[in-house]
Amino acid sequence: MIRHAWIDPGEAVAVVQQCALAGLCRATVYAQRRPPVVDANDLLHSRLIDEEYTRHPFYGTRRMVIFLAKAGHTVNRKRVQRLMRLMGLSGMAPGPNTSRPRPEHPVYPYLLRGVPVVRPNQVWSTDITYIRLAHGFAYLVAVIDWYSRKVLSWRISNSMESVFCVDCLEEALRSHGKPEIFNSDQGAQFTSEAFTGVLKREGVVISMDGRGRVFDNIFVERLWRSVKYEDVLLRPPLSRV
Repeated sequence: MIRHAWIDPGEAVAVVQQCALAGLCRATVYAQRRPPVVDANDLLHSRLIDEEYTRHPFYGTRRMVIFLAKAGHTVNRKRVQRLMRLMGLSGMAPGPNTSRPRPEHPVYPYLLRGVPVVRPNQVWSTDITYIRLAHGFAYLVAVIDWYSRKVLSWRISNSMESVFCVDCLEEALRSHGKPEIFNSDQGAQFTSEAFTGVLKREGVVISMDGRGRVFDNIFVERLWRSVKYEDVLLRPPLSRV
């Protein structure tokens, strides 16, 4: 269960005290309960970009501008850059801004190049993707076992704060033991002390993709492609519930 789901404004105990007892920031709780306000044009353009990116994950902002123009939507590159950053999308070519790291967070080397994965719980991996809803958007995080390709746990949130990623990791550890190596990208959620601290506590070796090397985490990228083609694009969810 996600920790912020324990906070109930209807309880006799004030939300401030509930947050203090649960060790949560009030801003996180309020953000999770308040749906994001999205401009109708942003929502439409985000949907089109998301669909095209699923078909062509190597498209960057320039190609997306051309695609939108052909679809009858004149949108400048700056707007497309903003929307793709919001969705956590980037073209598969090496270059800047392929992840959103925090300079103050430590980054770990990539340890899996040439390593044969031959058993369950040898390597786990994680990533975040954008999921469009009928009237907004959400972010989906999952933990996957590289050997079996099994999804070990997942969480959904309307913000990219690290708390829902940590909850997803904790659930996977509770339900499936622990891996020898855990791989992620260099996004701020996964380099945060809250996330890496859990891995250190469990004695798990930490590996991180190189900047601009999306294929280092290819199994999760394939998972997102399947999720979107086989479910989200066919049956768009109405809400996070």
